Amino acid sequence: MSHLNLEHIDLAFGDHLVVRQLSLSLEKGRIGCLLGPSGCGKTTVLRCIAGFERLAAGEIRLDGALVSTPAHTLPPERRRIGMVFQDYALFPHLSVADNVAFGLRGVDPTARRTRVDELLALVGLADQGHKYPHEMSGGQQQRVALARALAPRPSLLLLDEPFSNLDVELRERLSYEVRDIIKATNTTAILVTHDQHEAFAVADEIGIMHEGRIQQWDTPYNLYHRPANRFVADFIGQGVFLRGKVVNDHQVQIELGVLDSSVPLVCCADCAGCVQGSPLDVLLRPDDIVHDDASPLKAEVVHKAFRGADILYTLRLGGGAKVLSLVPSHHNHALGERIGIRLDVDHVVTFPVEGGAALPATHDEPVAA
Repeated sequence: MSHLNLEHIDLAFGDHLVVRQLSLSLEKGRIGCLLGPSGCGKTTVLRCIAGFERLAAGEIRLDGALVSTPAHTLPPERRRIGMVFQDYALFPHLSVADNVAFGLRGVDPTARRTRVDELLALVGLADQGHKYPHEMSGGQQQRVALARALAPRPSLLLLDEPFSNLDVELRERLSYEVRDIIKATNTTAILVTHDQHEAFAVADEIGIMHEGRIQQWDTPYNLYHRPANRFVADFIGQGVFLRGKVVNDHQVQIELGVLDSSVPLVCCADCAGCVQGSPLDVLLRPDDIVHDDASPLKAEVVHKAFRGADILYTLRLGGGAKVLSLVPSHHNHALGERIGIRLDVDHVVTFPVEGGAALPATHDEPVAA
């Protein structure tokens, strides 16, 4: 049985349905993530799990126990759920140690001190318990908030955009640290974020949300290489759609060559198969296009974004379409230069053509360097 289970939940504010028939399950000790743009309903789902919102439909079970239905909502304080908020919500008048101990009221003083010391050591703040929140950096405050949430040994830990107030470098480092801490305590957790890098760093499973629904609940690998629909393909990673034509059920021809698919191609939602010559949009990621000086196939450099170890090139093909290629940065080519490329596609991802020409699937267009 799943440790956390949401079955077809709806939630509405007035006449506006913000969560629609959403289902997910999470095993004990796993870290899940709700990932999506602002306004997609991910924080609302977290509030439903915590018991702050009443469902309009469906049910939520925690460790097998029914905690939410439209008719009944178990109060938040009875759910054994820990929460880490975006703004940390530390008590400024309490020391770090007293903040961590806040949820341990009623526990024997010796056991309480032992638990606080244990958690401060776990989050890398041993001997810092005497300090106050204003004396700590943002990253340290976030660790204190995590320690406080873990102190009562919650059945489930909820993290609502926990890194959004931190700078990019600290956010990335702390993401990995938080994952290690949660795993060390074998705590089941749900993270909410709009940042896919955070989601990939922390979560075992990720649900991509759009307009109150989960579009795909899967591993980070599958979300990137096997997106279930165009929204997921567009939201996760970078890439472009190239127009292709069906050769047979397992092959599609694009300008760069013929791609072999391990699964049958799908040309429309309600048809039995693909007819030879049918158009398809083919997703190509930057790692699908390999820079190769020896290749006779050439493309023109039209944009480049330096990323330290790599350069993300935007390349124009002979037919005018553009593709992306991630290349080691010692291959530093000038704008306008024609470079050799070849295909190295392990996962062929195609979608039925939607009206008009194929559009870029990138949500942050590389800029000229």
